[in-house]
Order: sequence, then C-alpha cells, then structure tokens
Amino acid sequence: MQSAVLPPEFQRMFARMFDDAPQDTWGEVEKVVRDDFGGRSVEEVFGVSFAGVEGKGVMERTARASASVAQVHWARLPDGREVAVKIQKPEIEKQIGWDLWAFKVVTKVYTYWFDLPLYSLVPFITERLMLETDFENEAKNSELMRQLVNDEPSLRGRVYVPPVYHELSSRRVLTTEWIEGIRLWDKEAMTKPWLGGHGKGSVGVHGAQLDPPDMGAIRRELRENPNSQSLKPERTEWKGLHCDPHPGNIFIRRLPSGMPELVLIDHGLYVYMTDKFRHEYGVFWKALLTFDNKRIGEITEEWGIKAADLFASATLLRPYEGGDGSFRDKMVRGMDGMTASQRSYEMQQRMKQGIRDVLADEDKWPKELVFIGRNMRIVQGNNQYMGSPVNRVKMMGEWASRSLFEDRNLPLRERLANMWQHAVFKAVLTLTDVAFYFFKIRQWLGRGGGMEDEVEARMKDMAKDFGVELQHDLFEG
Repeated sequence: MQSAVLPPEFQRMFARMFDDAPQDTWGEVEKVVRDDFGGRSVEEVFGVSFAGVEGKGVMERTARASASVAQVHWARLPDGREVAVKIQKPEIEKQIGWDLWAFKVVTKVYTYWFDLPLYSLVPFITERLMLETDFENEAKNSELMRQLVNDEPSLRGRVYVPPVYHELSSRRVLTTEWIEGIRLWDKEAMTKPWLGGHGKGSVGVHGAQLDPPDMGAIRRELRENPNSQSLKPERTEWKGLHCDPHPGNIFIRRLPSGMPELVLIDHGLYVYMTDKFRHEYGVFWKALLTFDNKRIGEITEEWGIKAADLFASATLLRPYEGGDGSFRDKMVRGMDGMTASQRSYEMQQRMKQGIRDVLADEDKWPKELVFIGRNMRIVQGNNQYMGSPVNRVKMMGEWASRSLFEDRNLPLRERLANMWQHAVFKAVLTLTDVAFYFFKIRQWLGRGGGMEDEVEARMKDMAKDFGVELQHDLFEG
C-alpha cells in the first residue's frame, strides 16, 4: 500500500499481492483443512464431491484469488449456498515471524543509529500484524463491523459485510457468503451503462439465493474430468455498474433500487479505540478544520506530541495552514543562501527532528495512530483513483463532530452543547465545498485533476523537500 515511495518496477510487483500472488497447491490446501478440522477431509468438512456425486456440493481446486496471506476458493454447499473459502497459506505464519524479526532489526537500527524513537511502536505493530494470521479473530472483527454497519442508518443499505459461516471456519480457514461484484479499481465497468435490467440488482444481493448453477452439467464435467479447474458459473448480467481501509478488499454491486452498494471483505487488520482516545480524536479533527490551534495544542500535548504542525499536516495529508505561519515556510526558514545539497541535508535533519518531536513521549503516544494514519492514506488514495467524487475532508470533519454529541459517556449538558455546535460546524464546513467544486469544475473542463489530485501534488512537493521522490500515483495501473 505504501509502495508509492519505491521505483515503478517495485510498485508493479507489489500490486499483484492484492489478489494475484502465487497460489499454493491443492495438496497444501487439503493439509490445512485436515489440520484445522480434526483430520477431516475437504469433502467431509464442506460436504462436497470432486466426482460429481448426487446430493453433494462442489468446490474449485484452483483459487479465484490469491493474496500474500491466503487464497480464496469458490464452493457450492449441498444446501445451495455459494461460499468463499479463504485458506491461509501454511508457510505464512513462519514467514511473518521472520518478516517481523527483520522489521524489528531495521527499526532498532533507525532508533539507535539515526536517533529516531521508533522502536517503541514495534510491539503494538507486531501484535496487530500477527493477528492477521488468526482467522477466528478476523471472523470476530467481521461480525462486529457487520453489526455496526447495520445499526447505522446512514450506512445500512449502502455498505455490506458478508456473514461468516462459523461452522465451516477455523483459525486458518474462513468461510463467508460468496459475493458477485466488481473490484473498486475496475473503473471501466463502473462507468458503463447498467445491463442487468430495470429493477434488478447484482445477483445474490443481500444474501438472496444466487441464480443456481446447472449442477447436472457440473457433475457431468466432474465425472468426465475429475481434475476440472473451473466450476463456478460465469454470471455476466451484473457487469456494467454505474456508480461512484485497499481497493482489493472492496467490491461494488448494484441494489434492485438502482443504488450502488459497497461490500467490505478482509477484516484481519483492525485496531480498537478506547472511549477516551475516540473522543480526543474527534475533537482533534474538528479543531483541524476550524483552525482551533489551542485545542490542537491541548490534544497533541495529551498525546505527548511536540510538533503539532507536523502531526496536523500528516493527519490532513497536506501542509496544515492554520498554525503560526505556513508549515512548509517554517520548515525552510533560515535556508536562504544554501546550496541545493546543503538545503537537502538541512531539510532531512529537520524532518528527523520533527519525527522525534511527534514521538516525543513514548508512554503517552497513542499507538493506534499508526494504523489510523495508514487507513486515512488508503482512503485518500481510493478517492483520488475514482476522480475525487466526494469531499473526503468534509465528511471526516462531520463524522468527528457528530461523534462528540452522540458520545453517551459525556454528560447530557455537554452533549446538548455539542449538538448545537455540530449544527453550526456543519454550516461553516460547507465552505470547504467551495474549494471542492472549484477543483471539480476544473476537472470537468479538462483543466486539471480533482481535489485529491491537488492533495497528492502538495504531498509530493512536501516529500521532495525532505528528499523522498513519490514516483507516481498510488493505484496507477
């Protein structure tokens, strides 16, 4: 996800890790299932037959997608449900152990050689990444997110989390509802006219039974060719959908109402926030958008951060302009008359000091910010890739402000005050639409990119000042 700082050849290679990594053999898949289900075979666990036996389900031996941690196989159970069976690659737990060991070594080098206080983040990051190999943890995350989405009226019917079938899942096997849709990066399909017909959505939408495959034909195929690699029926009627935490984990499908629905898969990497931190993060975002430097200073001090401007810029993904002078101007202050090499060296020294100041108090610094910052960068990249259809910063501000009057841990009087302030804040926040639509109109006229392209350009300029060359857009190609 962060390969934009690497040469283009590396970016193209890493792009395959989303869903086109090398697959494990079927024998390795069978061994994982036997080990996790008490010695039972794939046929016994899922009730499938590879010989076309009547009354049994079917399963493909070739994965439909293969990422770095696991690969996904299509299956149709005896009761007619079509499922996605996610099988962890048997070597990944050992490989992640070695990768994290290398990560610790490199971080220790940065900590002691370059005097950057990074090693304190290692335990938290290591714990989160190791949990990605525990599919029981992923199932718990998925079910919680499914409940949260269903309980939020503004998301219900717009966002969908496929249910987990726990009886067919284990620590290294995760079975969920099969989803027919298109990937977020398939812009061509999303901008074509809808071909499914009036009042019809993508097949299988909202858990409805998928159009049943011709099981007779599938069984005949298996009897004639037991090693057949492709059994899933190809359904083309859903293609051509017109609609607006990485793109490989997001599907888009159409509801019968004609509206698009976003489907979230892969819930292995989650962080859980305390009520205290969630409240502070909401206050911080609201303060950023109102240039409330006093509150920004209070929150960053609470988090043990000295470089408030640098942290504000990292959060917004652009230079923060609300402080005492431009952040970028302050970073280059006093460099007049320096040569290019002297200027580059001085900028790198100031950036290192900025990192030290951001991580000034290791005991106070909220470790959740590591993954929240990563999430924000991915969301920004997704919005940019789609042509900046939404005002992402405004949406973040509105949700942050809303959280402050919906927080039931606060006294009623404070919540009522926050509700009034939220109404005023939303009115003020509409001013950000002026810039958003300025870039949108410029984009329509072919005179430049959208708002996220402007953010990306400013990030590249700022990164170049610190000696980092962002090669090209995150999701290009």
